[in-house]
Formats: sequence, structure tokens, C-alpha cells
Amino acid sequence: MPDLKGLILSGGKGTRLRPITHTSAKQLVPVANKPVLFYGIEAMAAAGIREVGIVIAPETGGEIRAAAGDGERFGVSITYIEQDAPLGLAHAVLTAEPFLGDSPFVMYLGDNLLRDGITDLVEAFRAESPEALILLTPVPDPHNYGVAELDGDNRVARLVEKPPEPRTNLALVGVYMFSAKIFDAARAIEPSGRGELEITDAIQHLVNARMRVDPHVVQGWWKDTGQVEDMLEANRLILDDLIGKTEGELVDARIEGRVSVEAGARLERATVRGPAIVGAGSVVRDAYVGPYTAIGEGVRIERCEIEHSIVLADSTVEGLQGRIEASLIGRNVRIGRSPALPHAYRLVVGDNAEIAIL
Repeated sequence: MPDLKGLILSGGKGTRLRPITHTSAKQLVPVANKPVLFYGIEAMAAAGIREVGIVIAPETGGEIRAAAGDGERFGVSITYIEQDAPLGLAHAVLTAEPFLGDSPFVMYLGDNLLRDGITDLVEAFRAESPEALILLTPVPDPHNYGVAELDGDNRVARLVEKPPEPRTNLALVGVYMFSAKIFDAARAIEPSGRGELEITDAIQHLVNARMRVDPHVVQGWWKDTGQVEDMLEANRLILDDLIGKTEGELVDARIEGRVSVEAGARLERATVRGPAIVGAGSVVRDAYVGPYTAIGEGVRIERCEIEHSIVLADSTVEGLQGRIEASLIGRNVRIGRSPALPHAYRLVVGDNAEIAIL
């Protein structure tokens, strides 16, 4: 099999993550202080893929280019491919055809996370050479996903997009591997009822043509980080594998469990209970940071308590009574206290906001 290329889809408007995505591409929202997109690029590099195309939207493409660059720091070469409108995953594949050429390729949705990466899957795809390999995982609500039905030979027999009465609980994960046959399949299908060229329809076209489509059921966790709850859960799962380190400064501070204190961070009279990460240049003073919290770079947390949350760069949270939990706080946000004393807060705050708690 020729060398595989990589294709990462990073268009889309991220409407389910608003207001955060009013000012930032959803693929650049960090999980455990690293943009979600970077996990996909790193997975490609770890699997030996050296040429990666990233499909971008006109609205957020510049930001993604600036963040990921030419790919050198990841060990890959990145080519950016603009998709004029979000007309479906199969449309994105066709948009990328000039870059992909005749090469087999891995397609990775830029807001997805796979705990175990794709290295073993790429090796299986290279060894078996099917026309497509799709990843599946059991879910409790298959009617919200593309669903696969398998035949007696453990091959894909049928794919249905968001069926009202699913026959299986096997949902498609946002990672696919294709030969160049997928291009003809994508050209052969019609737009769905929502006006998009669905990748499930293109794969079904391969199945109908009696081409080999192999399934692989994911054993480790998988997350689509399209909603706030998913971002927080992905943050928790990644922090579960955190290796603690202390490169910053501790002054009368206590660390419990696996905590990463990045260079330039300062903890003063604070308790941080891991797994948690405190980004470079941040200050945690007279405060408590609980498990599964990711504090970004240049953040100030003072006289308050926070846990199971994500705080993006250059924000300040101070002087609150009660505990902030299960919250996603954007960049350059200011959260302070007014005289009233609510006992709990749950926040989804966009970039450049200023909030006074009443």
C-alpha cells in the first residue's frame, strides 16, 4: 500500500460550544491545556503519517493556520484546504481530492479525541488493504449518530444516519480510513435532507458495490468534544493520564496527587488537588483548585475555589464564595464578586467577557 496521507476536518461553526466559539475555532479550545486539534495532528504523526491536509472554513481558517503552522513542530507537513461552505463530510473529502490524489488516507474529525490514538488502526489498514475501515463504539443513544450494522463475516452491511429506530448500538467514531475509491463514491451520492453529502452515504455506496468495508470497535474511550459537557469529560479523561511535575514556584502551597505546575506559574497559600494542571505564568493565591481542572496560561485564581473546570488563558477569577464547578471559562475573562452570596456557580463564559457575581 502507498504511504498514507492524513486529512483533518477543522471547519464547522461550533454552534454547540457558543459563546466560546463566537471568538475562537472549536478545534482550538484546549483540553488539558492543549488545543483539541493538536491531539489529532499528534496521533497522525505517531502513526507515521507525514503529509497532513487540514480542511478549514473561511471564518476560522486564519486562526487555525496561525496555531498549527506548517506542522514542523509536530513532525508533519501541513497543507491547508479551504472548504467554502459546510456541505458535509463527503464534500470535504472531494474538496481535498487534489491534495490526496491516489493515496489512501486517514480522515480525522478535528474535534474528536481517541485515547489510544490511531497507530494500531493504521497498521491494520495497511496490512489488510480494505477500501474503507471505520471505527465504531457502543453508545447509549445511537439514534443521535451514524449507526453501523454488521454481517456474519464481521463486515459492514449497512450504515444509517441517525436512525429513529436503530438496529444496533454501534455508532461511527470520527475517524475513517479510505482508499481513493471513496472519491467516486462521494461523487455518486446525492445530498441528504439537510443538504449535505453524508460520508455515511458514500461508505454505503462502497458497501452496495460489494467493496470491502471493515469495522473496528474502539476499546478505549472516544470523545466528540462538540458540547461543553463533552469538553469537560474529555478534560477529565486526559487528566486521568497526567504525569505530575512541578516547574513553577510554590510558596506555602500544598499539592495533592498528580499536578502539573508549568514553568513560571506560582502557587501561594493554595491547595491544588490533582489530577490538575496549572499553566505557565499563572498565579493561584489563597485558593483551592480541585481535581480535573485545567488552568490555562497567564490565569489568576485568587480567594476562591474551583474544580472540574477549564479556564482559558489570561482570565481572572477572584473573591468568590462557594465553589465554581463544571465550568468552561473563555480567554481574557474577569469574574469577581459583588456583595450577594450565592453558594454555587456554573458558568459557560465567552472570550473577552467581564462578569460580576451578584
